[in-house]
Amino acid sequence: MVQDQLRALVHRYPFVRFATRQLRAHLPRRFGGLDPDRVPPRNRSVRLDLPRPADGRREVGPDSLTLQFPGYLTVPRRLAGSGLARHEPDSLASFMAMLDHTRPGAVLDIGAGVGVYSILAAARTRRPVFAFEPTPEIASAARAVSSSANLGFTVVDLALSNHNGSGHLRRALHNDMCNRLVHTTRTGLAHITVRTSTLSRWNETAATFPTVVKIDTAGTEPDVVAGGLEVLRRYRPWVLTKVRPDLGVEERLMALIDPLDYLWFPISGDPPYEARPEISGRASPAWERMWMLAPEEPPNGFWDSVAMWRSALAACQGSPR
Repeated sequence: MVQDQLRALVHRYPFVRFATRQLRAHLPRRFGGLDPDRVPPRNRSVRLDLPRPADGRREVGPDSLTLQFPGYLTVPRRLAGSGLARHEPDSLASFMAMLDHTRPGAVLDIGAGVGVYSILAAARTRRPVFAFEPTPEIASAARAVSSSANLGFTVVDLALSNHNGSGHLRRALHNDMCNRLVHTTRTGLAHITVRTSTLSRWNETAATFPTVVKIDTAGTEPDVVAGGLEVLRRYRPWVLTKVRPDLGVEERLMALIDPLDYLWFPISGDPPYEARPEISGRASPAWERMWMLAPEEPPNGFWDSVAMWRSALAACQGSPR
């Protein structure tokens, strides 16, 4: 218990985490020392190549960005190593195809992290983009990305769920991509209190017209959908959602979405994807785990657009600086 609390304390404060790793880099392995070459830097500069399809129709936005991130964050480390080419490439390609083939409207990136999906939506379209991220230091990093690269997407410091008010966000000890809201009254150093809202309540205040919604909230996706049913009924957006094969996520999503007459497509391999009668997390590979929820049959050219973006993303390799 004491060891877990100490580990949670270190992960709660980024400066403490950085200082602790620097100290451990000078200790022998038998005393918990770390390989200095594997200790992340205080700050990380990443040159991110952005996809541009070969058809030349999308001249909006830059070809690359140089972004500054805190060195301990997971996604920037992966982007520095392999770029967008290996960061959920099939899901990103499907997301960009959705932007190509849906009517004008807002993009909602729920569980945005540092804002990879928001970066692409803001760089390759002129749609309003909203990135929802409740973890304070990650939201701050996403806001710095939007500002420094002149992308102009809006970072919203909210955890979208099925209730309004506040909730407990549990920080994952080894991967900040897995921070998630938990229903508990017993909290510790691994938990922080964050503001929560339903998607329907937020949209009522923000007055947006959402047409593309991406959801990745580390297992609480059904809560986000439950809090946004009115948005799905009224605006019929295309949805890209993470589906993990645990925690009853599949069953809850099907129960919520089935009355809305959406089609369910697992993101897996080469398009076209086939609509399924049931949602199963394992139908999409472990490095994706995404499903596309379409309010109608994909239009002509949609799957060609997915393949085109997938080819463009393959050229976006990592380039750390």
